[in-house]
Amino acid sequence: MAADRGTMTAPQGRPPALFPLFAGIDTLPGIGPKGRAALAQMGIETPRDLVMTLPASGVTRRRIDRLTEAQPPETVTISVTVGRHHPPTSRGRPWRVHCSDGVNDLTLVFFHPRKDWIEKQLPTGARRVVSGKLELFDGLAQMVHPDHILTPDDPLPASFEPVYPLSAGLTQKMMGRAVEAAMERLPVLDEWIDPQLLVQRGWPSFHEALRVAHAPKAAKDLSPDSPARARLAYDEFLAHQMTLALVRRDRRRKRGRASVGDGRLRQTILDSLPWPATGAQQRAVAEIAADMASERRMNRLLQGDVGSGKTLVAMLSALIAVEAGGQAVLMAPTEILARQHARALEPLARAANVRLAALTGRDKGEGRQQILEDLAAGRIDILVGTHAVFQKDVQFHDLRLAIIDEQHRFGVAQRLELSAKGQIPPDMLIMTATPIPRSLALTQYGDLDLSVLDEKPPGRQPITTVMISDQRLDEVTARLRKVIEQGARAYWVCPLVEESEVSDLTAAEARFQALRAQFGERVRLVHGQMAADARDAAMADFAQGRAQILVATTVIEVGVDVPEATIMVIERAESFGLAQLHQLRGRVGRGQGASTCVLMYHAPLGETGAKRLTTLRDTEDGFRIAEVDMEMRGAGDVIGTAQSGLPRFRIGDLEHQAGLMATARQDARALLESDPDLAGPRGRALRSLMWFMKQDQAIRLISVG
Repeated sequence: MAADRGTMTAPQGRPPALFPLFAGIDTLPGIGPKGRAALAQMGIETPRDLVMTLPASGVTRRRIDRLTEAQPPETVTISVTVGRHHPPTSRGRPWRVHCSDGVNDLTLVFFHPRKDWIEKQLPTGARRVVSGKLELFDGLAQMVHPDHILTPDDPLPASFEPVYPLSAGLTQKMMGRAVEAAMERLPVLDEWIDPQLLVQRGWPSFHEALRVAHAPKAAKDLSPDSPARARLAYDEFLAHQMTLALVRRDRRRKRGRASVGDGRLRQTILDSLPWPATGAQQRAVAEIAADMASERRMNRLLQGDVGSGKTLVAMLSALIAVEAGGQAVLMAPTEILARQHARALEPLARAANVRLAALTGRDKGEGRQQILEDLAAGRIDILVGTHAVFQKDVQFHDLRLAIIDEQHRFGVAQRLELSAKGQIPPDMLIMTATPIPRSLALTQYGDLDLSVLDEKPPGRQPITTVMISDQRLDEVTARLRKVIEQGARAYWVCPLVEESEVSDLTAAEARFQALRAQFGERVRLVHGQMAADARDAAMADFAQGRAQILVATTVIEVGVDVPEATIMVIERAESFGLAQLHQLRGRVGRGQGASTCVLMYHAPLGETGAKRLTTLRDTEDGFRIAEVDMEMRGAGDVIGTAQSGLPRFRIGDLEHQAGLMATARQDARALLESDPDLAGPRGRALRSLMWFMKQDQAIRLISVG
């Protein structure tokens, strides 16, 4: 490790001790161009990647002396005498080799073997140890393609043999040899885990953990809870959390500007509301105000369940910036959402007498030009728009706060890039309406401070949720007719836009036609493929009561706010994800009337569909729903790994090791507090871990200052 230590003061270079692990994969013996291509399909490009690819399962091989001891089908290792060979008599027939344990017979079966190879491996009259799956075929013992054919002097195969994940062109033997060669390059590194934690958990050293993980002795050694695997998962989590802690510290070091409001505008808004803000809303606004008043730049995540009142918190936060003499911007991922936000905030802006404007890709010509001029001159206090507001020609007079809505598609890497831009950036508030289990929030947003809205405003009504088979469609429409006559408004959500041969899910177009035939002019349709103007017109008709039934696809999942709507029918509900169903249900229960959500499913319901729908029926708690969703689908799917910026851990399992992630977070933050430059023995060792885990970008943030 001397060479390693020598490089520690300059975080730019990977320690030389790790160089062999980051060479090309084809520097390992036996890996040629074909092997390299096959491994690349699995994301393995260096010996380091191979070392971090652990066996996915294992095979138990029982050593037996007599064939009568076998319990077919079973994988066994047995010594036999090779008898006659029976080459195939026609194409497609196998080559059979008869063997005997001295009393009973065993037939070895091979498809497409080479004559010289098979005769050399199994010469008639020789003793051989064969190991593989023994099965009965027409009452006779046979073994198709034995895994091992050994001489009596060869070492016996392990009683428990690791099985690695493979791609086309790889065999277990090739993989095993490659891992062995890669492991020989692994240096013994100084320990980076807190000694107390190591003793408390009974974990081996890093080197030993990898050795044991690649040579499991029994099925229990493959469990994420086995000491070796738990330690390696913790190493991955620790490197990740150290990256987040460094990004967070780097952000905090960057000077922001103190924005201190006098509370005047906020009070005007609060006085205009029909009921007081919830305790959670007040707490969140107080946290945001304290951040904005500090010289450090705010980076805060506001996590709120459906209907918890994020819009009000966003507006009050924006008003802090305005009270301080500056401007605020609210960015939404889509045009439809941006316009929803603008409509929702407009009455609040009027009450506070501040000027709010919306800017999306649809604004063109003179109208757009006027908005840009007013913005640059400071005549617009709050701008609502899509990410297009970051275009070059959009200049603010004095931007103090950027609020980003629904941005769980914006990962840690992008936040790192954003923080590297260097100019005095505005305070940043990120809002998400997707309740995320705590373990995921730590992974995804561990570099941000967290405010959670876990109360519903007093005006929100509980929602009655019922499950009903689509065979009772007539009952649903009859019930709908009754409540429509009394003035109710209803959403009817369908999964697809048009009939498709691939799917029998009822299309929105078809459902719209059917309901139009029954309810006439009171029905409107919205879906993502409509022209924006037509979609807005249909939404406006529904919001203003000119229409009472809105047939829609999931474009209404977030942001649509019509307090008078009290019924939500979700057709083929079993085809939606849990989080999506929860978001859709949250479109009702926003006003004074009692609300109902009808989950219409197509029988028979599978186990997964049934669990989803019953979970939704039984609880309105978004965080509980998110936990179940994660248990059912896995962490990556809950927030869409492809876009989420979620790290892809090779060993760590977020769903089952959430506790380890929380411990890693505390550990990383504590170490950075006590050793800010990671210059002490443990800090230097941790740098090696971060290089090993490819956290190069973060290592550059360690340097002093």
